Amino acid sequence: MSTTVTAPNTLTSALGDASVMLRRNFTHIARSPVAIFNAALMPVVMMLIFVYVFGNAFDVGEHYINYATPGMILLAISYGLSGTAVSVSSDMAKGVINRFKVMDVSRGAVLTGHVVATMLTNVVAIAAVLGVGFALGFRPSASALDWLGALGVIVATSFGAAWLTVALGMAAKTPESAGMSVVPLIMLPFISSAIVPAAQMGQGIRQFAQYQPFTPIIEALRGFLAGNPSGGYTAAALAWCAGFAIVGYLWSRATFNKRA
Repeated sequence: MSTTVTAPNTLTSALGDASVMLRRNFTHIARSPVAIFNAALMPVVMMLIFVYVFGNAFDVGEHYINYATPGMILLAISYGLSGTAVSVSSDMAKGVINRFKVMDVSRGAVLTGHVVATMLTNVVAIAAVLGVGFALGFRPSASALDWLGALGVIVATSFGAAWLTVALGMAAKTPESAGMSVVPLIMLPFISSAIVPAAQMGQGIRQFAQYQPFTPIIEALRGFLAGNPSGGYTAAALAWCAGFAIVGYLWSRATFNKRA
C-alpha cells in the first residue's frame, strides 16, 4: 500500500516562524531599558519640551499642541528605529541568522519578525504620545472616517520606515554603525513641518523642509486629525511610504541572501 506524503503548508509554516521571531524580538526589547526609553518615553519627553519650552515662541495660527501632535507622532515612529537597526545588525554579526538557516527557519520570517516588532513598538509609543497630547489639551476635529485615514497614514509610515531600517541594519558591518545609519531618519522630522511651519524657515532650509519625505506625511496626518484631509499630501505621503517599503524590502532580501 502506498502512502501519500502531504507537503507542509508553506504559508502556515512561514506565519509560525514569523510569530516565533516576533516573540524573540519582543523579549530582547523588554530586556533593554534603552530601547524602551527611545521607543516609548523619548517621544513623550520631546513633546513636553516643545510644548512647554518652545511652544509660545512659535506662531502657527492655532493652539500649538494641536499643531505639534502630528509631528510628535512621526517622531515617535522615528525614535524607535535605531533599536531595530542595532538588533538586525547584531543578528548578522553574531551569526544568529546562520543558525536559523540550519534550523530551516523561513528567511522571510526573520525579516518580517523585526518589521512587525517595530510596528507594534510604534503603536505603544504613539499611544503614549496621544495620551499625553490629550492631557495637554490636544483636541482634534477628526471624524471617525478621518481617524481611519490618519491610522492608514500612520501604519503605512511605520511599515515603510521599518523595512528601510531593517535594510540599513543588515547592510551595516557592526551594530554601532547600524545605530548611526538611521540617524538621518531620526533627524529628518526636525527639519520638516513637524515643529514649525516650513514657510517660517529660512531660505534653503525652507525648500528642503518642503520637499523632503516626512513633510507630506506629517501634513497628511495633520489634515486628517484637523478634519480637513488633503488629497495631494495624502497621495505624496503614501507614495513615499510605498517607496520606503519597496526599497527596504528588496535591499534587505538582497543583503540577507548575500551575507547569511
